[in-house]
Amino acid sequence: MLRTALIATLCSASISVAATATTQSESGAPAMERALAVSQAAIGARTGQHVMRDSLQREVRLEKYRGKPLLVSFVYTGCFQVCPVTTRFLATSVAAARSALGADSFNVITVGFNQPFDTPEAMAAFAHQSGIKDAHWDFLSTNKGTLETFARELGFTYYPTPKGFDHITQVSILDAEGVVYRQVYGELFELPLLADAIKDLLSGQASRAGGIDSVWTKVKLFCTVYDPNSGGYRVNYSLFVEIFAGLSILVSIAWFLIREYRQRPRAV
Repeated sequence: MLRTALIATLCSASISVAATATTQSESGAPAMERALAVSQAAIGARTGQHVMRDSLQREVRLEKYRGKPLLVSFVYTGCFQVCPVTTRFLATSVAAARSALGADSFNVITVGFNQPFDTPEAMAAFAHQSGIKDAHWDFLSTNKGTLETFARELGFTYYPTPKGFDHITQVSILDAEGVVYRQVYGELFELPLLADAIKDLLSGQASRAGGIDSVWTKVKLFCTVYDPNSGGYRVNYSLFVEIFAGLSILVSIAWFLIREYRQRPRAV
């Protein structure tokens, strides 16, 4: 159900959010419809220059991630159900997107929202338990005030329940300037929802850059298409064939016009 896909009851909870009230949760927090509206309203918003700490206690400024698309997810490290499952599935999707678009073409951060308990040490343990070994994926911790501001900028809704937290399950996709471009929802989702959004951002950057290298990057991106049979991305060579055919026709026309021009009688 849509409610179960968008908002998850975490930790030891065995009932789905579909069993909660349609207008309010048991804690009086917004229901699924409100959480989704808040999430969608964040699209187009620019995130601030917040300061966080990585799993090695190093200070990290979010401006570090400018210049490339950025994926942002939220977890709380005391969760034993949805957060680990969601993170492992995201890891699979990220790996597939990197294979298609480039190993360092985008960055990922996961932020702990149960402060002050989601410490850098707790985030490091969560990353290890989730099997994340990605040089461009950081697990970050921050203070409560920064967390609340950042979550609000991304339209991320969460609230405590007797069994842990309820929160909207989303991955926010930011562009190279830190502006929210798209939200992807659910513990599981179709790979193109994530990879195609990143691909759109990368191809857009390439067209603005305008150089030969950027044009080639754009061609490669547009030639990379999702193959539902394999569940991954592959190169679509038909575009190269079309380009070659088009160039061949143009060259033939140019050669014909040049030959006709040279054979024209010259006035004495």
